[in-house]
Amino acid sequence: MTTEENQTEHVTVEPEALRRRAADALEAARRRTTLLTSCVEEPELTAQHSPLMSPLVWDLAHIGNQEEQWLLRAVAGREAMRPEIDPLYDAFEHPRSERPSLPLLAPQEARGYAAEVRGRALDILDGASFEADGADRLTRSGFAFGMIAQHEQQHDETMLITHQLRKGGAALTAPDPAPLDAPFRGPAEVLVPGGPFTMGTTAEPWALDNERPAHARLVPPFHIDTTPVTNAAYLEFIADGGYREERWWAPEGWAMVRDHDLQAPLFWRREAGQWLRRRFGVTEVVPPDEPVLHVSWYEADAYARWAGRRLPTEEEWEKAARFDPATGRSMRYPWGDTDPTPNRANLGQRHLRPAPAGSYPLGESPLGVRQLIGDVWEWTASDFLPYPGFVAYPYREYSEVFFGPDHKVLRGGSFAVDQVACRGTFRNWDYPIRRQIFSGFRTARDAHPQEAS
Repeated sequence: MTTEENQTEHVTVEPEALRRRAADALEAARRRTTLLTSCVEEPELTAQHSPLMSPLVWDLAHIGNQEEQWLLRAVAGREAMRPEIDPLYDAFEHPRSERPSLPLLAPQEARGYAAEVRGRALDILDGASFEADGADRLTRSGFAFGMIAQHEQQHDETMLITHQLRKGGAALTAPDPAPLDAPFRGPAEVLVPGGPFTMGTTAEPWALDNERPAHARLVPPFHIDTTPVTNAAYLEFIADGGYREERWWAPEGWAMVRDHDLQAPLFWRREAGQWLRRRFGVTEVVPPDEPVLHVSWYEADAYARWAGRRLPTEEEWEKAARFDPATGRSMRYPWGDTDPTPNRANLGQRHLRPAPAGSYPLGESPLGVRQLIGDVWEWTASDFLPYPGFVAYPYREYSEVFFGPDHKVLRGGSFAVDQVACRGTFRNWDYPIRRQIFSGFRTARDAHPQEAS
């Protein structure tokens, strides 16, 4: 049996199970979209809360338009419902800063359009062929339906970022993650053994083009943090003058610090001798045991240098998250091949914050690394580049146009990510200056020769 066959046997799913999974994923995404667009009044939906983000009503109609284009037109071959609005909701035609000035659908009309598209899409889903070897690549293993569910959930995460950026009181509520019974006392780092492993996937049915194909990577031994870097640890960096010492920063990062007078993560402020943060309309003391959040790649890189460490590469991160040393196999998730559950990972906006560092022992990798999935997106040292053998599908604008040194890779998802858009192979990317995203990090270091075995 080849490495790839060994890696992917578990992702074979019967067509009817995939159909049910697609229906459930689409329904879950729409419930979340409805929550995010019904918890504020219409003026808040049409306003632009930050030049970095679209008005919420743009995201709502864009979700419906993408679903129409791919499921109704591309899969079912139906005539366009509203072809005149296609340019309005083309993310590449209009940058976010321009979108409030466009003749967008009003909130009620956008809701009606998205609902009508969904009704027709579900009819198509009922009759679509989901055969794994089907001639239509879009419907093979339900790929187009999974792609659209992931697309909607990704925009739900974007809308949640907009909610974090909006001013005013809380519009969203959710229970907090369970506290730890006692502070986490595990080792600060674990050794990941050197050697080959299978990175990426070829057979995961709904994996996107940049996750493909599966291929062998040879990774030297290294150490990686057992948990993401916490607020308490990051506060030590701040207190030690981290934002005032040029030596820790990449030149572009240091320019960003000086130009914007950065002193702490986004949404933090110092008041009456303590650090506070604003989180979805609520001001609170920065919790020391949570993973640090809303830091740019430059801040993560500077912290790692200050700590005498570095950010893990993308392949190191994935090996730590997927490699099972007992079998040599790459798993779907750190805990194995089964889908995420609430006792394994903080996903799906069940909570509106990361869980304390050291949470989710049932989600631990075989090597003992925790919280690799959920809680915070984790910056890696790597540029966003294609894998060997990459083929853009079904459109270049999903991944290919972003490849290059301008974007850094993030891994693992956050509390704002749904499980349909988060797996051990899933790749996210952004500019290294980005801070409004739900980003944190963990650090790594090379293994000394005497530590390598």
